[in-house]
Amino acid sequence: FYNKWLMKSFRFPLFMTLLHLLVIFGLAALARALARCCTGRPRAELSWGDYLRRAAPAALSTSLDIGLSNWSFLYVTVSLYTMTKSSAVIFILLFSLLFKLEEVRVALVLVVLLIAGGLFMFTYKSTQFNTQGFMLVLCASFLGGIRWTLTQILMQKAELGLQNPIDTMFHLQPLMFLTLFPLFAVFEGLPLSVSVKLFHFHEAGVLLSLIGKLFLGGILAFGLGFSEFLLVSRTSSLTLSIAGIFKEICILLLATRVLGDHLSLLNWLGFGVCLSGISLHVILKAINSKGEKPLKLHKESSSNPDLELLLRHTECGEEEEEDVGTAQQQ
Repeated sequence: FYNKWLMKSFRFPLFMTLLHLLVIFGLAALARALARCCTGRPRAELSWGDYLRRAAPAALSTSLDIGLSNWSFLYVTVSLYTMTKSSAVIFILLFSLLFKLEEVRVALVLVVLLIAGGLFMFTYKSTQFNTQGFMLVLCASFLGGIRWTLTQILMQKAELGLQNPIDTMFHLQPLMFLTLFPLFAVFEGLPLSVSVKLFHFHEAGVLLSLIGKLFLGGILAFGLGFSEFLLVSRTSSLTLSIAGIFKEICILLLATRVLGDHLSLLNWLGFGVCLSGISLHVILKAINSKGEKPLKLHKESSSNPDLELLLRHTECGEEEEEDVGTAQQQ
Protein backbone atom coordinates (compact mmCIF):
# COMPACT_ATOMS: atom_id res chain seq x y z
CA PHE A 1 0.00 0.00 0.00
CA TYR A 2 2.93 2.32 0.68
CA ASN A 3 4.36 1.66 -2.79
CA LYS A 4 1.06 2.28 -4.54
CA TRP A 5 0.45 5.42 -2.49
CA LEU A 6 3.89 6.84 -3.25
CA MET A 7 3.78 5.94 -6.96
CA LYS A 8 0.77 8.22 -7.41
CA SER A 9 2.92 11.30 -6.75
CA PHE A 10 6.47 10.04 -7.32
CA ARG A 11 6.80 7.92 -10.47
CA PHE A 12 10.42 6.82 -10.06
CA PRO A 13 10.26 3.31 -8.54
CA LEU A 14 13.88 2.38 -9.29
CA PHE A 15 15.24 5.47 -7.54
CA MET A 16 12.94 4.73 -4.61
CA THR A 17 14.30 1.17 -4.45
CA LEU A 18 17.93 2.36 -4.55
CA LEU A 19 17.32 4.76 -1.68
CA HIS A 20 15.63 2.00 0.32
CA LEU A 21 18.67 -0.22 -0.22
CA LEU A 22 20.92 2.52 1.17
CA VAL A 23 18.68 2.93 4.23
CA ILE A 24 18.66 -0.83 4.85
CA PHE A 25 22.46 -0.99 4.54
CA GLY A 26 22.88 1.91 6.96
CA LEU A 27 20.52 0.40 9.55
CA ALA A 28 22.16 -3.02 9.22
CA ALA A 29 25.63 -1.49 9.67
CA LEU A 30 24.40 0.42 12.74
CA ALA A 31 22.87 -2.74 14.23
CA ARG A 32 26.12 -4.68 13.66
CA ALA A 33 28.15 -1.92 15.33
CA LEU A 34 25.84 -1.84 18.35
CA ALA A 35 25.92 -5.64 18.65
CA ARG A 36 29.72 -5.60 18.46
CA CYS A 37 29.93 -2.97 21.22
CA CYS A 38 27.46 -4.77 23.49
CA THR A 39 28.79 -8.31 23.09
CA GLY A 40 32.43 -7.66 22.22
CA ARG A 41 32.27 -10.35 19.56
CA PRO A 42 33.25 -9.74 15.92
CA ARG A 43 30.55 -9.98 13.28
CA ALA A 44 30.63 -12.27 10.25
CA GLU A 45 32.82 -11.04 7.39
CA LEU A 46 32.93 -12.74 3.99
CA SER A 47 36.09 -13.01 1.94
CA TRP A 48 35.97 -11.44 -1.53
CA GLY A 49 35.88 -14.90 -3.07
CA ASP A 50 32.87 -16.04 -1.03
CA TYR A 51 31.28 -12.60 -1.43
CA LEU A 52 31.30 -12.73 -5.22
CA ARG A 53 30.70 -16.45 -5.58
CA ARG A 54 28.08 -17.04 -2.88
CA ALA A 55 26.40 -13.69 -2.17
CA ALA A 56 26.37 -12.16 -5.67
CA PRO A 57 23.76 -14.52 -7.23
CA ALA A 58 21.37 -13.97 -4.32
CA ALA A 59 21.92 -10.20 -4.42
CA LEU A 60 21.37 -10.05 -8.20
CA SER A 61 18.06 -11.92 -8.10
CA THR A 62 16.87 -10.05 -5.00
CA SER A 63 17.53 -6.58 -6.43
CA LEU A 64 15.78 -7.37 -9.71
CA ASP A 65 12.84 -8.95 -7.89
CA ILE A 66 12.32 -5.89 -5.70
CA GLY A 67 13.01 -3.41 -8.51
CA LEU A 68 10.58 -4.98 -10.99
CA SER A 69 7.95 -5.39 -8.26
CA ASN A 70 8.09 -1.71 -7.37
CA TRP A 71 8.15 -0.77 -11.06
CA SER A 72 4.93 -2.69 -11.70
CA PHE A 73 2.96 -0.44 -9.34
CA LEU A 74 3.00 2.21 -12.05
CA TYR A 75 0.67 0.01 -14.11
CA VAL A 76 -1.22 -2.50 -11.97
CA THR A 77 -3.63 -2.37 -9.07
CA VAL A 78 -2.70 -3.72 -5.65
CA SER A 79 -5.08 -6.65 -6.08
CA LEU A 80 -3.64 -7.68 -9.49
CA TYR A 81 -0.09 -7.34 -8.14
CA THR A 82 -0.90 -9.41 -5.08
CA MET A 83 -2.46 -12.30 -6.96
CA THR A 84 0.21 -12.35 -9.68
CA LYS A 85 3.05 -12.28 -7.16
CA SER A 86 1.58 -15.39 -5.52
CA SER A 87 2.82 -17.33 -8.57
CA ALA A 88 6.29 -17.12 -6.99
CA VAL A 89 5.36 -20.32 -5.15
CA ILE A 90 5.54 -22.22 -8.43
CA PHE A 91 9.00 -20.92 -9.23
CA ILE A 92 10.21 -21.46 -5.67
CA LEU A 93 9.03 -25.06 -5.86
CA LEU A 94 10.82 -25.49 -9.18
CA PHE A 95 14.15 -24.19 -7.87
CA SER A 96 13.74 -25.92 -4.51
CA LEU A 97 13.44 -29.23 -6.35
CA LEU A 98 16.35 -28.31 -8.61
CA PHE A 99 18.63 -27.56 -5.64
CA LYS A 100 17.19 -30.50 -3.66
CA LEU A 101 15.85 -28.31 -0.87
CA GLU A 102 12.42 -29.96 -1.11
CA GLU A 103 11.32 -33.50 -1.94
CA VAL A 104 8.67 -34.17 -4.57
CA ARG A 105 5.33 -34.86 -2.88
CA VAL A 106 1.91 -35.15 -4.44
CA ALA A 107 0.35 -32.95 -1.77
CA LEU A 108 2.94 -30.21 -2.36
CA VAL A 109 2.28 -30.25 -6.10
CA LEU A 110 -1.47 -30.05 -5.40
CA VAL A 111 -0.94 -26.98 -3.21
CA VAL A 112 0.97 -25.23 -5.99
CA LEU A 113 -1.63 -26.19 -8.62
CA LEU A 114 -4.42 -24.76 -6.50
CA ILE A 115 -2.56 -21.49 -6.09
CA ALA A 116 -1.68 -21.31 -9.80
CA GLY A 117 -5.27 -22.13 -10.75
CA GLY A 118 -6.54 -19.40 -8.48
CA LEU A 119 -4.16 -16.92 -10.13
CA PHE A 120 -5.40 -17.87 -13.60
CA MET A 121 -9.03 -17.43 -12.55
CA PHE A 122 -8.21 -14.07 -11.01
CA THR A 123 -6.47 -12.64 -14.08
CA TYR A 124 -8.84 -14.14 -16.67
CA LYS A 125 -10.89 -11.30 -18.21
CA SER A 126 -9.97 -8.96 -15.37
CA THR A 127 -11.41 -5.49 -15.88
CA GLN A 128 -8.27 -3.83 -14.47
CA PHE A 129 -5.72 -6.01 -16.27
CA ASN A 130 -2.55 -4.37 -17.63
CA THR A 131 -0.24 -6.49 -19.79
CA GLN A 132 2.95 -4.50 -19.17
CA GLY A 133 2.47 -4.45 -15.41
CA PHE A 134 1.46 -8.13 -15.37
CA MET A 135 4.67 -9.13 -17.19
CA LEU A 136 6.77 -7.07 -14.77
CA VAL A 137 5.21 -8.83 -11.78
CA LEU A 138 5.51 -12.24 -13.44
CA CYS A 139 9.23 -11.67 -14.11
CA ALA A 140 9.62 -10.55 -10.50
CA SER A 141 7.91 -13.75 -9.35
CA PHE A 142 10.31 -15.85 -11.42
CA LEU A 143 13.28 -13.98 -9.95
CA GLY A 144 11.71 -14.34 -6.52
CA GLY A 145 11.84 -18.12 -6.91
CA ILE A 146 15.57 -17.90 -7.60
CA ARG A 147 16.03 -15.26 -4.90
CA TRP A 148 14.61 -17.16 -1.95
CA THR A 149 16.14 -20.48 -2.96
CA LEU A 150 19.62 -18.94 -3.16
CA THR A 151 19.02 -16.94 0.03
CA GLN A 152 18.05 -20.10 1.90
CA ILE A 153 21.25 -21.84 0.77
CA LEU A 154 23.34 -18.76 1.64
CA MET A 155 21.92 -18.38 5.15
CA GLN A 156 22.04 -22.07 6.00
CA LYS A 157 25.73 -22.60 5.15
CA ALA A 158 27.34 -22.72 8.57
CA GLU A 159 30.84 -21.88 7.33
CA LEU A 160 29.68 -18.51 5.95
CA GLY A 161 28.23 -17.40 9.30
CA LEU A 162 25.30 -15.48 7.77
CA GLN A 163 22.53 -17.09 9.82
CA ASN A 164 21.80 -13.73 11.42
CA PRO A 165 19.45 -11.66 9.18
CA ILE A 166 21.35 -8.45 9.98
CA ASP A 167 24.61 -9.88 8.65
CA THR A 168 22.87 -11.18 5.52
CA MET A 169 21.25 -7.82 4.77
CA PHE A 170 24.53 -5.98 5.40
CA HIS A 171 26.38 -8.11 2.84
CA LEU A 172 23.65 -8.17 0.17
CA GLN A 173 22.73 -4.48 -0.06
CA PRO A 174 25.90 -3.14 -1.81
CA LEU A 175 25.69 -5.76 -4.57
CA MET A 176 21.95 -5.16 -4.90
CA PHE A 177 22.58 -1.42 -5.31
CA LEU A 178 25.23 -1.99 -8.00
CA THR A 179 22.94 -4.40 -9.86
CA LEU A 180 19.97 -2.04 -9.95
CA PHE A 181 21.85 1.20 -10.61
CA PRO A 182 22.38 0.63 -14.39
CA LEU A 183 18.62 0.11 -14.85
CA PHE A 184 17.96 3.33 -12.95
CA ALA A 185 20.51 5.24 -15.05
CA VAL A 186 18.95 4.07 -18.32
CA PHE A 187 15.25 4.43 -17.52
CA GLU A 188 15.04 7.11 -14.82
CA GLY A 189 18.35 9.00 -14.74
CA LEU A 190 17.51 11.79 -17.16
CA PRO A 191 13.79 12.18 -16.25
CA LEU A 192 14.67 12.35 -12.55
CA SER A 193 17.40 14.97 -13.09
CA VAL A 194 14.92 17.39 -14.71
CA SER A 195 11.92 16.52 -12.55
CA VAL A 196 10.56 19.15 -10.17
CA LYS A 197 9.93 16.30 -7.73
CA LEU A 198 13.61 15.96 -6.86
CA PHE A 199 16.73 17.38 -8.53
CA HIS A 200 14.94 20.26 -10.27
CA PHE A 201 12.95 21.19 -7.19
CA HIS A 202 11.67 24.71 -6.48
CA GLU A 203 10.53 24.39 -2.86
CA ALA A 204 12.76 22.99 -0.11
CA GLY A 205 9.74 21.99 1.97
CA VAL A 206 8.35 19.76 -0.78
CA LEU A 207 11.77 18.15 -1.26
CA LEU A 208 12.20 17.44 2.47
CA SER A 209 8.69 15.99 2.63
CA LEU A 210 9.45 13.65 -0.26
CA ILE A 211 12.76 12.52 1.25
CA GLY A 212 10.97 11.84 4.52
CA LYS A 213 8.43 9.65 2.73
CA LEU A 214 11.21 7.75 0.94
CA PHE A 215 13.12 7.16 4.20
CA LEU A 216 9.91 5.90 5.83
CA GLY A 217 9.69 3.29 3.10
CA GLY A 218 13.31 2.32 3.75
CA ILE A 219 12.54 1.70 7.42
CA LEU A 220 9.53 -0.43 6.47
CA ALA A 221 11.67 -2.35 3.97
CA PHE A 222 14.29 -3.00 6.68
CA GLY A 223 11.69 -4.48 9.02
CA LEU A 224 10.18 -6.59 6.24
CA GLY A 225 13.56 -7.86 5.06
CA PHE A 226 14.64 -8.75 8.59
CA SER A 227 11.50 -10.80 9.26
CA GLU A 228 11.70 -12.56 5.88
CA PHE A 229 15.38 -13.49 6.25
CA LEU A 230 14.76 -14.69 9.81
CA LEU A 231 11.95 -16.96 8.62
CA VAL A 232 14.02 -18.34 5.73
CA SER A 233 16.96 -19.08 8.04
CA ARG A 234 14.73 -21.17 10.31
CA THR A 235 12.40 -22.84 7.78
CA SER A 236 12.54 -22.75 3.97
CA SER A 237 11.84 -20.43 1.04
CA LEU A 238 8.72 -22.41 0.14
CA THR A 239 7.34 -21.97 3.65
CA LEU A 240 7.97 -18.23 3.42
CA SER A 241 6.12 -17.95 0.14
CA ILE A 242 3.07 -20.01 1.11
CA ALA A 243 2.80 -18.35 4.53
CA GLY A 244 3.14 -14.98 2.79
CA ILE A 245 0.09 -15.68 0.66
CA PHE A 246 -2.06 -15.41 3.78
CA LYS A 247 -0.73 -11.86 4.10
CA GLU A 248 -1.54 -11.29 0.44
CA ILE A 249 -5.12 -12.41 1.00
CA CYS A 250 -5.45 -9.76 3.69
CA ILE A 251 -4.01 -7.21 1.26
CA LEU A 252 -6.53 -8.27 -1.38
CA LEU A 253 -9.45 -7.71 0.97
CA LEU A 254 -8.11 -4.32 2.02
CA ALA A 255 -7.53 -3.31 -1.61
CA THR A 256 -11.20 -3.78 -2.42
CA ARG A 257 -12.27 -1.86 0.69
CA VAL A 258 -9.70 0.93 0.83
CA LEU A 259 -8.58 1.47 -2.78
CA GLY A 260 -11.80 0.42 -4.48
CA ASP A 261 -10.28 -2.33 -6.68
CA HIS A 262 -13.03 -4.07 -8.69
CA LEU A 263 -13.28 -7.87 -8.54
CA SER A 264 -15.69 -10.04 -10.51
CA LEU A 265 -17.28 -13.30 -9.36
CA LEU A 266 -14.57 -15.26 -11.21
CA ASN A 267 -11.91 -13.21 -9.42
CA TRP A 268 -13.41 -14.10 -6.07
CA LEU A 269 -13.56 -17.77 -7.07
CA GLY A 270 -9.85 -17.59 -7.84
CA PHE A 271 -9.38 -16.05 -4.42
CA GLY A 272 -11.18 -19.03 -2.90
CA VAL A 273 -9.05 -21.55 -4.81
CA CYS A 274 -5.88 -19.86 -3.53
CA LEU A 275 -7.26 -19.94 -0.01
CA SER A 276 -7.96 -23.67 -0.31
CA GLY A 277 -4.35 -24.25 -1.38
CA ILE A 278 -3.07 -22.40 1.67
CA SER A 279 -5.47 -24.26 3.96
CA LEU A 280 -4.28 -27.59 2.57
CA HIS A 281 -0.67 -26.62 3.22
CA VAL A 282 -1.43 -25.63 6.82
CA ILE A 283 -3.22 -28.95 7.44
CA LEU A 284 -0.34 -30.94 5.96
CA LYS A 285 2.19 -29.03 8.03
CA ALA A 286 0.18 -29.69 11.19
CA ILE A 287 0.00 -33.42 10.43
CA ASN A 288 3.68 -33.79 9.53
CA SER A 289 5.06 -31.61 12.35
CA LYS A 290 4.70 -34.42 14.90
CA GLY A 291 7.05 -36.76 13.07
CA GLU A 292 9.40 -34.12 11.68
CA LYS A 293 11.91 -34.14 14.57
CA PRO A 294 12.38 -37.94 14.73
CA LEU A 295 12.95 -37.99 10.97
CA LYS A 296 15.74 -35.44 11.30
CA LEU A 297 17.39 -37.42 14.10
CA HIS A 298 17.46 -40.60 12.04
CA LYS A 299 18.59 -38.94 8.78
CA GLU A 300 21.26 -40.90 6.93
CA SER A 301 24.80 -39.62 7.19
CA SER A 302 25.03 -39.41 3.38
CA SER A 303 22.72 -36.40 3.29
CA ASN A 304 24.19 -33.07 2.31
CA PRO A 305 24.81 -31.00 5.47
CA ASP A 306 24.83 -27.73 3.50
CA LEU A 307 21.12 -28.12 2.84
CA GLU A 308 20.13 -29.00 6.40
CA LEU A 309 18.37 -26.43 8.56
CA LEU A 310 21.27 -25.37 10.75
CA LEU A 311 19.24 -22.90 12.79
CA ARG A 312 16.95 -24.96 14.98
CA HIS A 313 14.61 -23.89 17.72
CA THR A 314 16.90 -24.77 20.65
CA GLU A 315 16.70 -23.29 24.10
CA CYS A 316 20.25 -21.94 24.31
CA GLY A 317 23.07 -20.85 22.05
CA GLU A 318 25.31 -23.76 23.09
CA GLU A 319 22.84 -26.31 21.75
CA GLU A 320 22.72 -24.44 18.42
CA GLU A 321 26.53 -24.61 18.14
CA GLU A 322 26.46 -28.36 18.85
CA ASP A 323 23.88 -28.93 16.09
CA VAL A 324 26.01 -27.01 13.57
CA GLY A 325 29.14 -28.87 14.57
CA THR A 326 27.43 -32.22 14.16
CA ALA A 327 26.18 -31.27 10.69
CA GLN A 328 29.68 -30.22 9.59
CA GLN A 329 31.19 -33.50 10.86
CA GLN A 330 28.68 -35.44 8.77
